[in-house]
Amino acid sequence: MEKRRKLPLGIQDFADLRENGYLYVDKTEFIYNLVSNGKPFFLSRPRRFGKSLLLSTIEAYFLGKKELFTGLAISKEEEKSENPWQVYPVLKFSLASGEFTKKDGLRDILQYTLRRFEEKYNLESKDTPLPIRFSNDLEQAYSKTGKKVVVLIDEYDNPLLKNIGVSEGQGEENRMLYKAFFAVLKDYDAYLRFVFFTGVTKFSKVSIFSDLNQLTDITLDKNFDAICGITQAELEANFDPEIEAMAQEWQMSKEECLAELKRMYDGYHFCGNGEGIYNPYSLLNAFYKKDFGSYWFETGTPSFLIKKLEEMNYDIRNFDGNVKLRESEIKDYRPENSDPMPLFYQSGYLTIKAFNHKQRSYKLGFPNAEVKYGFLEAFAPTYLHVADKPTPFNVDILDDAVEEGDADGIRKWYTALFALLPYPAGKDAQAVTEQNFQNVIYISLLILGKYVRTEVHSANGRADCIIETDDFVYILEFKRDGSAEDALQQIDEQGYALPYTADKRKFFKIGVNFDSTERNITEWLVAE
Repeated sequence: MEKRRKLPLGIQDFADLRENGYLYVDKTEFIYNLVSNGKPFFLSRPRRFGKSLLLSTIEAYFLGKKELFTGLAISKEEEKSENPWQVYPVLKFSLASGEFTKKDGLRDILQYTLRRFEEKYNLESKDTPLPIRFSNDLEQAYSKTGKKVVVLIDEYDNPLLKNIGVSEGQGEENRMLYKAFFAVLKDYDAYLRFVFFTGVTKFSKVSIFSDLNQLTDITLDKNFDAICGITQAELEANFDPEIEAMAQEWQMSKEECLAELKRMYDGYHFCGNGEGIYNPYSLLNAFYKKDFGSYWFETGTPSFLIKKLEEMNYDIRNFDGNVKLRESEIKDYRPENSDPMPLFYQSGYLTIKAFNHKQRSYKLGFPNAEVKYGFLEAFAPTYLHVADKPTPFNVDILDDAVEEGDADGIRKWYTALFALLPYPAGKDAQAVTEQNFQNVIYISLLILGKYVRTEVHSANGRADCIIETDDFVYILEFKRDGSAEDALQQIDEQGYALPYTADKRKFFKIGVNFDSTERNITEWLVAE
């Protein structure tokens, strides 16, 4: 059996990682710059992006665990200082887990954390309200050690996110508890050496962002865009043996393997013009299993976000890079906001694709193939209403038709599906019907893993939909309350097929008419 290097799958403790010889991508230069240039910070990153390991590393640094940092960038910086490896009292709140939908769930975690801190530094424990107990602990720790306290809060937003769509009342109680508890940090600045919050989402109405107004948000700061995740340079410098092994497993060249890794797991951007960042969780799993699988999305399905999209009847095709948000919207999330797009960005399902400096606005889209197809597979059963349908509506039948060049089979599948889809009533029903029609075509083909593009630009116009397989090319033009013949004529007049004239694959020109009264395909003409 081949001897593998130890990949830190699921390792969130820095001491465990370093003491047991796991591979570590050195992020300590970012940490040194952070702790040397300010005090209270906030960082938002998607789940499974290494936030907990980052805080564990910062904790080890402030506890003066010099031996863990041998050979790392921060060790070289420390040796240049007049008083290297200073030891500070560290109070770390880990909020990644807990019964936060229950009345005292958050309170119990805060009390437990304070109690452990008191025991570690031999502080007097007083049965007082939580904010007073917190402030007393800061004072006592400073008095006993002669050093200011480091406060680290991991996944601060979890007690709030857990209650969205579950218990809004408990979510509000948790926000009020936060308001009183973390307001202590503003008044006790003289006792604090460093404060760092991490989370997935920045809730603008939580007191750490209003009362604690000196908190610096580095989420979109280019200086720290790669503090979590893995850059292209880090990938190639640290994982060459794994890349070679994976390329050999899949009978690829090294360059082909790198290209597929990039397509699947790269593409996150955390500032307006920053470099792409790989999802570390997915990358490590891919190397460990030697498979280009879907790993990040398997760790959690955004059910409440999918529900919001369905309620909005949102045009899901915008997720391919056409979601536009102002800078203020992308930075903050307000629980009462009916638009879930900021939360989709902060949660990692969308990322920055472009930044308009004059407008201070962003274009967002899927970061990579793993997220794109994982999200659409989670979204499709609800949207297409096929989860509980009999065999004729299985998407495998559509897949076979597309792969076999069976244009009539494709028509039959969609005609049967549209006959069962529910549609809203009222004055906007017609517009919704057209959007639903286009979305159904788009989503159903994408979840099959087909190379499908919509609104494809050419010199003379935009083709509605182009599907490519190894053996076939389908050019589809849709009309609503028109005629399939007009659609075919448009394909010819606009030259949508011209890029494929030298292509050896067989191609189909398909004109489709969707009748908004019958709410189904009424004409489907095919020209080869």
